[in-house]
Amino acid sequence: MAAERLLYAKEDRRRLKRSGETVDIPFLILILLLLLAGLAVLYSASYAQSEFDTGYQSATRYLQKQAVCAAVGLIAMAAFSRIPAEFWYRMAWPLYAVSIVLLLSVLVVGEEVNGAKRWINLAGLRFQPSEIAKFTLIVLFARLTRGFGADAKKFRYGVLGFGCALLGILIPLALERHLSAIMLMGMVAVVMMFVAGTSPKWLLAGAGAAAAFVVIYVSLMGYAGDRITAWLHPEQDPGDTGYQILQSLYAIGSGGLFGLGFGKSKQKYLYLPFQYNDYIFAIACEELGLVGAMLIIALFAMAILRGYWIALRAADRFSTVLAAGLVTLIAVQTILNLGVVTNLLPSTGISLPFFSYGGTALAVNLGEMGIVLSISRHRNEIKKQEATL
Repeated sequence: MAAERLLYAKEDRRRLKRSGETVDIPFLILILLLLLAGLAVLYSASYAQSEFDTGYQSATRYLQKQAVCAAVGLIAMAAFSRIPAEFWYRMAWPLYAVSIVLLLSVLVVGEEVNGAKRWINLAGLRFQPSEIAKFTLIVLFARLTRGFGADAKKFRYGVLGFGCALLGILIPLALERHLSAIMLMGMVAVVMMFVAGTSPKWLLAGAGAAAAFVVIYVSLMGYAGDRITAWLHPEQDPGDTGYQILQSLYAIGSGGLFGLGFGKSKQKYLYLPFQYNDYIFAIACEELGLVGAMLIIALFAMAILRGYWIALRAADRFSTVLAAGLVTLIAVQTILNLGVVTNLLPSTGISLPFFSYGGTALAVNLGEMGIVLSISRHRNEIKKQEATL
């Protein structure tokens, strides 16, 4: 088996030299457009809050921090686009162990922000281990998919194997009461298990059990009633639980077809809470209108579809599942965020990729897209027939 892996590695190097492939340019352009649009909308959505928070000394506090993280993310994207996918295969288990340690350390030395203890501060650098854990879980699931092979259809591998790996991440998140990350990782895991070949009947049973867990978990946390009421009937408590969603809907409705104009939002003047974070899309709708909102959605849709196109044309099974998982993470986050902002879904606390304020998430997302770009270098190669490892 070691000789077979060595043969694969040598063949990979020969094919890379022979093919001279570049990264997928359309996907790269779409990601860069999303990043630029996100920074522009973030500036407009955040400058009123920035002035208020800095005593009217700076209108770019949040933009500056996001721009620094964007630069770090672009460097990571460029670097990762040159690292072969096989590197992540070898790093799957070490990264998984590090992620669990970081998640558990939040419970001990974590920093509380806005009432949630989910951050770690290292020498002035504050980051969320959950963002790293999302990436780690996808890498590990891709490795397990290659390892299980056709056995993924069996309960022992397709359910217990993936399930135990998933619980290693979800249990620390449950202790942190990080429900949004639990939901997001669970959804991405289901998609990856389906791609791996897990029987749909087990996935449906797992989805039912997960839904029951979420209902019980949220009920025990004590805010289930308020969130459901705010979702179904925000007008019943416009000054408290229904306030945020009503302000979001006011912003979206005020935009009309073409919007009030870039920078001319009214709701961002401290009416809409978290206007530069979870609800930034509402500000985009208010300023750019339905036309601008649809253009943003179209950019996401094209990037996601192109990402899946790359995954389907990857050179091996591990690369296919890895790319599909990373793109699915962006897709699920986008769908959930847009659903919450428009009140189609209850509040989840999930941000909009490339747009919402959050340095760790932005840098990690760009790095992940670098891995998809790396996989795209081999998109025209014939897929290798891999043996079960």
